Amino acid sequence: MSEPGNLVHSLDLSLRWGDMDAYGHANNTVYFRFFEEARITWLGSIGMRDLPDGTGPVIIKTSATFLRELTYPAAVTVKTYAGKAGNTSLETWYELVDSESGERYSEGYAKIVWFDHSTRRSAPLPDKLRSYAASSA
Repeated sequence: MSEPGNLVHSLDLSLRWGDMDAYGHANNTVYFRFFEEARITWLGSIGMRDLPDGTGPVIIKTSATFLRELTYPAAVTVKTYAGKAGNTSLETWYELVDSESGERYSEGYAKIVWFDHSTRRSAPLPDKLRSYAASSA
């Protein structure tokens, strides 16, 4: 990973039989779902999934690098890292590894923007979320 930042969360997940595609391995979309589940679980664990003031996270950019084929059955761990914080955004990085061997299946990235659902515009990144950042932009 190029800029992983601070490790903020780890989540253990299992690949389901239905996550496989016609090629006999996990479909690429499954990796993004794993990253999403890890991100939402982390944000929920720190009380930052959606705030009472009507603000919350949205993703404006995401990517993945597929390093190794993932096949059923598999127990994986998604490690979430907080990177740089901007005025309204936080970079997050993900590492999907085998829960037992630690071998990496993929790396991912998502840029979170804090969003005001009533105005439909970005909002200042909450200080609590900023405190997890590796550094400010």
